[in-house]
Amino acid sequence: MTDSATPPAPIAPKPAPKLALVTGASRGLGAAMAEALAAQGWHVMAVARTTGALEELDDRIQAAGGQATLAPMDVTDPEAMAHLASAIAGRWGSLQLWVHTAIHAAPLAPAAHMDAKDMAKSIATNLTATATLIGLLEPLLRAGHGTALMLDDPRGGEKFFGSYGATKAAQMALVRSWQAETVKIGPRVVIAEPAPMATATRARFYPGEDRAPLADTRAEANRLIARL
Repeated sequence: MTDSATPPAPIAPKPAPKLALVTGASRGLGAAMAEALAAQGWHVMAVARTTGALEELDDRIQAAGGQATLAPMDVTDPEAMAHLASAIAGRWGSLQLWVHTAIHAAPLAPAAHMDAKDMAKSIATNLTATATLIGLLEPLLRAGHGTALMLDDPRGGEKFFGSYGATKAAQMALVRSWQAETVKIGPRVVIAEPAPMATATRARFYPGEDRAPLADTRAEANRLIARL
């Protein structure tokens, strides 16, 4: 006697989640972007210098059912960033999204009185690290048909913003060159200007400001992700 029952259909393997790298993920918009992406099913690799803040971020992501890999690294360390890119290539083979929020916001000061150490750190973080990461991550983004989300903050030329404004403007000039160069060959480079948000960085720039009208970082993260 033969069994005429139809055998069950094989269960298709669950696709691996897409990988999003968030540099500067420990607080503010970076942390909000990491949480929002994880909530949408992305595996988030969160990079920042502050281990404790990353662990708190991971707790929130896991509590919401998301997945994250923590990378407590300094984006201004080129060897660490090379190791990061190598680890992504070895484990995932490609990268689908890079959100770059790492920034050094130097204290406001007149141009003639800028602190040399703050200026050097601004250049290292805002410009040099961005250039290093573009070189390391472009092949991974291209392999993953990926997107880079770069955030503009046009304060160049405003009084007392010499260090931050000049290095942020230089960063965006570099990013716009990269964007123009990759239109046909990828990766896709998206430049967005976030709304004014109630972050610690803004509080240092504008102490005493009424924060009630400012955007919430989580709402702003969801708005930016929707553009992608």
